[in-house]
Amino acid sequence: MEIIKTKAYARAGLLGNPSDGYNGKTISLCIPQYYAQVTLYEWEQVEIVPCLEDQSQFESVGDLVHDVVLHGYYGGVRLIKASIKRFVEYCHAKGETLHNRNFSIRYETKIPRQVGMAGSSAIITATMRALMKFYNVDIPPYLLASLVLSVEMQELHITAGLQDRVIQAYEGMVYMDFDKKKMKTVDGLTYGAYKRMTIPSDLPLYVAFKADVSEPTEIFHNNLRARFDMGEPAVVDAMKRFAQIAFDGKRALETHDYKTLNQLIDANFDLRRSICKLPAGQVEMIEVARQCGASAKFAGSGGAIVGLYQNAKILAELKKRLGQLGCSVEVIDRQ
Repeated sequence: MEIIKTKAYARAGLLGNPSDGYNGKTISLCIPQYYAQVTLYEWEQVEIVPCLEDQSQFESVGDLVHDVVLHGYYGGVRLIKASIKRFVEYCHAKGETLHNRNFSIRYETKIPRQVGMAGSSAIITATMRALMKFYNVDIPPYLLASLVLSVEMQELHITAGLQDRVIQAYEGMVYMDFDKKKMKTVDGLTYGAYKRMTIPSDLPLYVAFKADVSEPTEIFHNNLRARFDMGEPAVVDAMKRFAQIAFDGKRALETHDYKTLNQLIDANFDLRRSICKLPAGQVEMIEVARQCGASAKFAGSGGAIVGLYQNAKILAELKKRLGQLGCSVEVIDRQ
């Protein structure tokens, strides 16, 4: 019996986010030490096996409340259900003939939940990859990213942008341009212009997160979307500036200009703070990281931060000071 195992990695938005949902530009990279994995094999029926993330038994009502406060009401089973539905619909619309064998599918995730590291889209991406192997269907990365986004937006009504899905489809580091003039549509899926980038071997990247200050990404994005759609000047102008930061950051990465890159990372967060009321616990993480001598910005919608740490002394200080706040600090592995 063939056992299919597929992965999708957590991601950190390095520059430009959250302009990916607003025809902007971003640079994002994968965090290989954190991933979602899906296992699929032929079975008598179509079976979705819950995992620990879909916990339904608790020691007390207090434990239940604590779990809901941190993680919300939803586990990964709904993500897999929605992924299967959209995959089948997409294949049928393209005229793909799918065999009639059934399967059992389950997932596990090492990605901290709701800290802005794209845990949900990782589960969906890994599910899509498993289905592609099982049914022998090829979907190129630029369309896979848009198909994953359609699962979240059309099936689950989660407000999101393409950035997370693009980096998880391509992996490594990717520069993304979502300018209206660059957008194309194929098979009902819209995508932008994506360029793989080489992660410099001497790029000292870290990520830090604290799960108990997290909140679902849709809370952040829904408010920002409404303000953008109403034409609030500060938000509209900020999205243009976010895009410029990513554009400038691409050049800084290509020339190993880490002084400029540090400045752009900090500027990205400062711009976000100028248009959003951010949770105090998440802002404290940024401020402490900067006090240590590192650059820092949100890796996503909040809960995790990313930046450059320059040298081993600063990294040690980051681990000490952020550790005192209850944060985990990791050097981002290379793939």
